[in-house]
Amino acid sequence: MQCVEGSIVDVINKTIKKGCIYFDRKIIKIEYKNVESDLFIIPGFIDAHIHVESSMLVPSEFARLAVLHGTVATISDPHEIGNVLGVDGVKFMIENGKKTPFKFFFGAPSCVPATKFETAGAEINEKDIDELMSWKEIVYLAEMMNFPAVLKRETEVMNKIQSALKRGKKVDGHAPGLKGEDAKNYIDAGISTDHECFTLEEALDKIKYGMKILIREGSAAKNFEALYPLIDLHPEMVMFCSDDKHPNDLVKNHINVLAKRAIQKGCNVMNVLQICSKNVVDHYQIPVGLLQIDDAADFCIVKDLNNFDVHSTFINGQCVSKNYETYIPSIQTATPNYFSCNLLQTEQLKIKAQQEFINVIEVEDGQLITKKGIHKAHIQNGFLESNTENDLLKLVVINRYENQKPAFAFIKNVGLKKGAIASCVAHDSHNIIAVGCNDEDLKNAINLIINAKGGVSLADKDKQLCVELPVGGIMSNKDAYLIADEYENIDIEAKNCGCTLNSPFMTLSFCALLVIPELKLSDKGLFDGNSFQFIDLQCEK
Repeated sequence: MQCVEGSIVDVINKTIKKGCIYFDRKIIKIEYKNVESDLFIIPGFIDAHIHVESSMLVPSEFARLAVLHGTVATISDPHEIGNVLGVDGVKFMIENGKKTPFKFFFGAPSCVPATKFETAGAEINEKDIDELMSWKEIVYLAEMMNFPAVLKRETEVMNKIQSALKRGKKVDGHAPGLKGEDAKNYIDAGISTDHECFTLEEALDKIKYGMKILIREGSAAKNFEALYPLIDLHPEMVMFCSDDKHPNDLVKNHINVLAKRAIQKGCNVMNVLQICSKNVVDHYQIPVGLLQIDDAADFCIVKDLNNFDVHSTFINGQCVSKNYETYIPSIQTATPNYFSCNLLQTEQLKIKAQQEFINVIEVEDGQLITKKGIHKAHIQNGFLESNTENDLLKLVVINRYENQKPAFAFIKNVGLKKGAIASCVAHDSHNIIAVGCNDEDLKNAINLIINAKGGVSLADKDKQLCVELPVGGIMSNKDAYLIADEYENIDIEAKNCGCTLNSPFMTLSFCALLVIPELKLSDKGLFDGNSFQFIDLQCEK
């Protein structure tokens, strides 16, 4: 039997008392008494919605970094690997996650492919969903992105939802901007959470109809500033999540940084810690301990309740990190993948000018939504070209699963002044997406990824970098710290090329996410997320 001592934070009874906790795998005894320790013992942090794949790490490597920050569990949507490898990809995530003490709770990806307007590597149909929902390892139906089909009560999506509900499992939502009767109808279908609220008004409207709101702060999408008032307004209806967290960011912090920011905003500490742990346990009915007798010994010890700097983390009584050192070892893992396209030639990136104006994707740093703009094209020798002076850059998506012609758009607010960046982490189908100042660097950045069968890359004349991601083309099986360093380096190089985005590759990856308005690019063409149809790149003013 082990013992830890300090100020014990009980989020169930809302008390903070000094004492000792005795435990093995479970908590055996709690003894309140004066102790010398100035540390605080709190329930372990839980990320209420994350795509582990976006860390570019397999689950076992993700866990090694997450525990540094007191995280003991995640509600994980394997949607990304599902789009590449289907049910086999989901199996890979589950089996790899089992090789670590970390508590991964996976969902069944509900929308694979996300839309019919892009090419994915696999399909997960309603029969597959019903099978997945019968697995004990699958604890919920992951985000139902096809909210138009839910509102229409289309048979296929309703069958998927019922596969979860009939087994008593939750259904996660994804409904950006939905309010009023549409929000009510979406929620009435059995969908219980949403992590896509961009405004407090939208979140309060959904809470009114009984939906739980996830405050998201990831590497690209950041909604904390808009939504943090919910913490004290509706503490029982809120959870924290990352959604997507790149490896260099995961080295620095995780859910603990949201707790810190909430305290800095003056939020009640008990509400904050309830949101970080109890609300997730209660909602998904997962076996994660909350510092009660007979609970699993899942907790972390922090230096104070302001900054949440983590001293140590325990899962099922096992110390998995201490003093910012992970005790979870790296393991060998397979590299399943699906990648089949030929190297690109520069001539394939030419766009013949037919109109004077073009529809442009206007990105906003820290947001997944984009704006649709119309700008005068930069035409040279009869072809549309990037214009760094006006920050209008060529955007390309390449089908990675078969040889097809590239799809083109132009994008604003990236800021590159030279070179090109590319990524095979491109939601949701994970084709290759690239943006650049000239066709030669664009070609080179894309071909780096094709040669590696997946990754993120940068090309600036002779400088060529690639973080190779051989697992599904979107994850690495290498040491988490190594990948974090490689990614940090390529991120810095992108900014050295002039990129003004806080997270260049993460923002780029969402420029192919068709289910988030307004304008995005798939391998099949430029897509208007408001009208849900393709539009021409070139247009009249």
